[in-house]
Amino acid sequence: MNNTSQMKGFLSDGGTPLYLGVSLTLLAGVVLSLLTAVTIGSVSISINDVYGVILHKIFRLDSLAGYAAGPVHDVVWLIRLPRLVLAVAVGAGLSVCGIIMQAIVKNPLADPFILGVSSGASLGATLAIMLGVGIYFGTNYIGIVAFIGAFSVSMLVVTIANIGSRANSVKLLLAGLAISSICSSFSSFIVYVSNNREGLQTVTYWLMGSLAGARWPTNAVVYAVVLGGAGFFITQYRTLNLMLLGDEVSITLGTDLHKYRQIYLLVSSLMIGYIVFSAGMIGFVGLIIPHVVRIFFGTDHKKIIPVAALTGSIFLIWADVLARIVLPRSELPIGMLVSMIGAPCFVYLLVKRSYGFGGRG
Repeated sequence: MNNTSQMKGFLSDGGTPLYLGVSLTLLAGVVLSLLTAVTIGSVSISINDVYGVILHKIFRLDSLAGYAAGPVHDVVWLIRLPRLVLAVAVGAGLSVCGIIMQAIVKNPLADPFILGVSSGASLGATLAIMLGVGIYFGTNYIGIVAFIGAFSVSMLVVTIANIGSRANSVKLLLAGLAISSICSSFSSFIVYVSNNREGLQTVTYWLMGSLAGARWPTNAVVYAVVLGGAGFFITQYRTLNLMLLGDEVSITLGTDLHKYRQIYLLVSSLMIGYIVFSAGMIGFVGLIIPHVVRIFFGTDHKKIIPVAALTGSIFLIWADVLARIVLPRSELPIGMLVSMIGAPCFVYLLVKRSYGFGGRG
């Protein structure tokens, strides 16, 4: 597959009007998904009551003062809506980071956790749950320690990849895999020697991912990080496109990718760290969504970053709805559900198409 064919997707020849039309449709899909999903849950609440709570909180209407407090208010405003709003940010962030990680290592099979971020977060969560590390951070100490682990591992990977010679995509990938194995081994060792069955159940559930802990203040921070990171990467689309051509080609064109890889890795890890802090471990979104988007729009990062963010948001909204209703009086971990959906879809794409950076191969 040559570089020209790699840049093509089914809709990549449609021009700006088609791209804008798809983007606006997806944006409308996010809004409609939110408005619909908030009415769905294990607790039966009428649509009028759901929107009554939301309208009162937004516009402070006196006619809706009855929705200012009470069980209906708590379910809609403190449980359902925060987690759906968080799903938008998490889905967008994972999808964007998936695109960036795949460009950094020039591998369409990479995902946001390929460079050890996942294992770093896992080790942090295990230390917090099994040994009480970071308990002085307060009630959210597990997520905070997991974030510190994820970000620390990312910086360690960059440092190791630069030992001896400057980091490139291969060295970053190998360093990430090595550090990931080390973190996973330490996590398993801690679980084994602690003999804490209750802690083991907590670790397992946290690593499966959940949006149940969503809170408005936390959501505000996650949105600031995700939107800031996504906006930054959109401005870097030319460099990201060059990464798919390789170091030799980019140097010939006058761009050295070394420093950009490190900057992009650290920004992505910051985004992933906050996502892990707020929602635990949710895999596969950063792998499957970028590939689906490339099938239709090719590999021009100026186009695929916004489209992937919107697509990932819609996907995770409805994944959360399924996680809440698929089991009566219980909630299925969203990370488990996403893997159950994503893995067969990914296998189908592998079977039906040659897998690579682009839609036509």
